Amino acid sequence: MSTDSKPIAVPVPDTVPIPAPVTAVTCLEDRAQVERSVVLDLEAGVQRLRLGPVSALAVDRTLHAELTADHPATVLDVRIVRGWTPRGPEPSPDKNSALRLRVHALEEERFALMQRRDRLYTRLDLLGRLAADLLREIGEGAGSGESEGTRWAAELDRVDAERDAQGERLRTVEARLTALAAELGETQRAMDLSEEEPAELVGHVELTVEAAAAGPVGLRLTHLVPCALWRPAYRAVLDGDSLTLETDAMVWQRTGEDWSDVRLTLSTARSALATEPPSLGEDRLTLKERTAAERRTVDVELREEEIGDLGPVPVLGLPGVDDGGEARVLKSPASVSVPSDGRAHRVPLSVFTAPASSEYACSPEVSPLVTQVVRFDNRSGHVLLAGPVDLVRGSGFSGRGTLEFTTPGAPVELAFGSRDDHRVVRETEETRDSTGITQRTVVTRTVRLHLSRFSAPGERGERVVVLRERIPVSEVSAVEVRLRKEGCSPAPDVVDAEGIVRWDVALPPGGRRTVTLVYELVASAKVAGI
Repeated sequence: MSTDSKPIAVPVPDTVPIPAPVTAVTCLEDRAQVERSVVLDLEAGVQRLRLGPVSALAVDRTLHAELTADHPATVLDVRIVRGWTPRGPEPSPDKNSALRLRVHALEEERFALMQRRDRLYTRLDLLGRLAADLLREIGEGAGSGESEGTRWAAELDRVDAERDAQGERLRTVEARLTALAAELGETQRAMDLSEEEPAELVGHVELTVEAAAAGPVGLRLTHLVPCALWRPAYRAVLDGDSLTLETDAMVWQRTGEDWSDVRLTLSTARSALATEPPSLGEDRLTLKERTAAERRTVDVELREEEIGDLGPVPVLGLPGVDDGGEARVLKSPASVSVPSDGRAHRVPLSVFTAPASSEYACSPEVSPLVTQVVRFDNRSGHVLLAGPVDLVRGSGFSGRGTLEFTTPGAPVELAFGSRDDHRVVRETEETRDSTGITQRTVVTRTVRLHLSRFSAPGERGERVVVLRERIPVSEVSAVEVRLRKEGCSPAPDVVDAEGIVRWDVALPPGGRRTVTLVYELVASAKVAGI
């Protein structure tokens, strides 16, 4: 004789769930870790409690429960259960809001107007056929010798008058339909914002604990939830020789529950990014003898090299926040509230003021615009992640730029827009020559920069504009790059090792200057590719 047995679950008491509000949130790059804290009044023995409601989007495998108080109690089981609440019947008309009644009235009026528009189109089509038949009758009658001009003219006038009247009614209906569509859209948006219906799927946390004695105990619940993300944003205010930089976080969340007065932590960690060590492949190095033709010639080519600055090397193809390859953590100095509406909410993080220096710079080979570049040091005490920055100066908002990744204490450059009262025109000229004995090739390039300043009447004072041009840098001894200083007018102020040539040009109001750069590329006879 055998008997079948099955485990008996501990029943959940049919009581109101214990509220478990969100107290702290760690917002990651594409999700959030939510922390809940609650004090439970336990009884001795094994009991099962229901807490919530919680977001139905909570990830089950990340749910963790921890008893924080020094109490002889143990967590036996914790899980998330979800309940489906079907939508109830439509409320009666006397319980509908004014917005719903307005939407209903607008939809009925639009439906009636659409029917009227269809009838008007039908009438206009019939009148068009009637006019065609009348014109055909007039043509046939005139061909057979009939002469009823008075009747024909009266009938044509009557048809044209009726077509004009129906066309005017159609235009009135079309205009009203356009106005109705705009009003209906605004009313529906207002209703969506003010009368958001409750979620159909609701989650609760079922907790099974065993307590040796009765008494209060603190519980800490943590879990991950999707549909939440953040990105850095900045606001730079330039006031003379000082700059104030405000660091904010733009936070979006649509998790199904609001975050009210929570401790917010922002992290660039990518918890869902799977990593694995790179596979090692075999790399063979072989040597071979060069041919006689290869020994006689040297192939060269021009390539573009990006000049590196301070900061980490950017990782190509890396999505999201540029954190330099290392997870960064920022904290909000005060409690914040972020509703679950899917909109961007600005959270202040830090603000500092630092001395700033301005420079009016132009690189005509890249752009003919003269840009105001502001330099200052990062005194925020934390890294500045790459993100958009709103630029504000004396005249107000002047545009939006981009702030690159910057470590604490490192210099920062911000472009505050171009100057409309400056103009730069660039002209280039190239000549090629070969010497007879050594068969060397000499390429001479001349660059002329015409700089103008347009000033308002009464404007005084000179303005220094920094012009930058570049010359090639040779990596082989067979090719030599020479700057012809006697041909340059004026002589460059600085020529660095990267081939960047710089002039500091002072322009008075309404002034004009021409800057000339001349350099040579000298290649030996065995060089090919120039």
